[in-house]
Amino acid sequence: MATASVRGPLKEHPAAVTAVLSVVGYALVIGTFLGYVPDSVFPELTLSEVNRIADAIAVINTAATLLLVAGWRFIRRGEVRRHAASMVGAFALILVFLVLYLTKIGGGGTKEFVGPTLPYYAYLAMLAVHIVLSVVSVPVVLHALVLGITHTPEELRAGGTHRKVGRVAASAWILSLSLGVVAYVLLNHVYDWQFVEALLLPVVP
Repeated sequence: MATASVRGPLKEHPAAVTAVLSVVGYALVIGTFLGYVPDSVFPELTLSEVNRIADAIAVINTAATLLLVAGWRFIRRGEVRRHAASMVGAFALILVFLVLYLTKIGGGGTKEFVGPTLPYYAYLAMLAVHIVLSVVSVPVVLHALVLGITHTPEELRAGGTHRKVGRVAASAWILSLSLGVVAYVLLNHVYDWQFVEALLLPVVP
């Protein structure tokens, strides 16, 4: 992945690059929910299409989780190239997830859990942890990625930061994705749900 020839701001200022990328990511998601992303960007989705996107998201998140676990095992065995490929692959899947998720929210809507009280609160708890971890792990994941693609394995071992940040990023990421998939199963295949069409706030003129 990374080579000694990589130079420039990506390598010299990884924290600053991470901050910029994080702000862009947060702005995109928040802008979608607040209605600052034009409606024309999103296709108008039927309930059937929303369901298919939700299914696709679950498959993508499951695949990303498996890649993260595989990447963790690879690095413990010293297989750096396979580790890097797994982690970059997982990140690429998350980008696909983000596009599908924003499309589903902006062009369709959401489904709300309908079921007994105890499973409902369990579902809410899992969903809350999933969302919180998804939000707070963005800078950590991006920082680990930036370090990984701009430094050689020797530089990463000498610095130590990538290893520490990577452990936190992978742990939070795996837990978040796993809870997201479990919440999807409970909502779509175990209990009932009701559909709520997209109610994004209008753009302030």
